[in-house]
Formats: sequence, structure tokens, C-alpha cells
Amino acid sequence: MNKKNSRNRGRSWRAFLLPVFLLGLVFLTMKSQLGDGIMSSWSPVEEKEPDLPQQVLQYEDEIATHAEQEGISEYKDILLALMMQESGGRGDDPMQASESHCGEVGCIDKPEKSIEQGVAYFAKTLERSDGDVKLALQSYNFGAGFIDFVMDHGGEYTQELAIEFSSKKYEELKHTGKYSCIREEAEQYDACYGDIYYVDEVLDHYEEDGDLLATSS
Repeated sequence: MNKKNSRNRGRSWRAFLLPVFLLGLVFLTMKSQLGDGIMSSWSPVEEKEPDLPQQVLQYEDEIATHAEQEGISEYKDILLALMMQESGGRGDDPMQASESHCGEVGCIDKPEKSIEQGVAYFAKTLERSDGDVKLALQSYNFGAGFIDFVMDHGGEYTQELAIEFSSKKYEELKHTGKYSCIREEAEQYDACYGDIYYVDEVLDHYEEDGDLLATSS
């Protein structure tokens, strides 16, 4: 009886293990055919790669330092997005801050000075804009005169005011030959002073976080 029972138990284990083995074989066959995609639904969501290139990110610490000095540390990522729009991190004046420094292009020839001036100027426009980030950004492009214009027309940034201001300034200055439409979309408004879509372009490089844009329309 003992030998018979042993044989029966052996058959039972083989009967149990065979389906398990076959299921494992099917799984391995499917995985080899489909690749890692068979596991994709079980994998955690991958973190999104940063939108900014290394040419900009190399200045992240320096921007953070100057932002802290100006009391606007929380706007570091906005400033990185601004640099991306201005230059992509290239050149000696990556913040394109010469005009706000000396009134003309090309007077800044060191990235360190560009960042210092660019961050300080953004901090100034942000303060004068009462924290309206979109107004501060557009004023970085248009100049601080846009802030006065907006304050006289409701006190809050809108795309329509950006177009109106650009058209007005272009009418005043087009005789100098220094200005031309950088976008075809702006030609229909004759709004060729600065970039009327500057705010949208900067924010395309910025991953919205927290309440930084809460006061902006």
C-alpha cells in the first residue's frame, strides 16, 4: 500500500506542476514576442523629462541665487522659461538684458551680468505689476511703459492690451526702421513692436505649479 500511495502522490504533483509549467511557457513566449510592452500596464508612470535644454539648465543655480537676492526665489522656473524664450541659453547675453541695462543691444557681454540684470529687471516689473506674472513677462519684452499703459486701461494684463500697445508703439516708431513684425499673425493688427505673443511663448516652457499665475488673467 505504501508504494501505491507514493505513486499516486507522484502522479498528483506531476498533474499539478504540468499546467503551471505550461502557463509559464506561454507567458515567456508572449513576452519574447511583444517585448517589454506586455508589462507596460504594470509599470509606474515615468516622470516627464524637463522641457529645457542643458544650455539653459546650466544657469539654474545662478538664476536661483539672483532670484533669492531679489526676493523672488519662487519664480526661478519662470526665469528659466524666460531665458529659454530669449536665447535658449546661448550667447553672452542669454537673458537679452542689454536694453534694460543700457538702452541698447549688445552692451552686456558676460552671461553672469546678463543673469544679474535680467533677474533684477524681472523683479522690478513684477513689483510694479502688483504680482501679475503675465504683465511682468510682457513688460520684460515691451519695456516698463507697458505697465503704465495697462494700469490706465483696467490694471490687468490681457492679450488685447498687448496688441493695442504694440500697434500704438509701432505707429510711433516705425519711421526709425528698427521694427518689423516677427510674426505673420501680428501683421493683421499692425502690431510689430516687440512680440505680442511673448507671454504664451514663455509659458510654453514653464510647467505651471502652485499659485504663481493665479493673479494673471
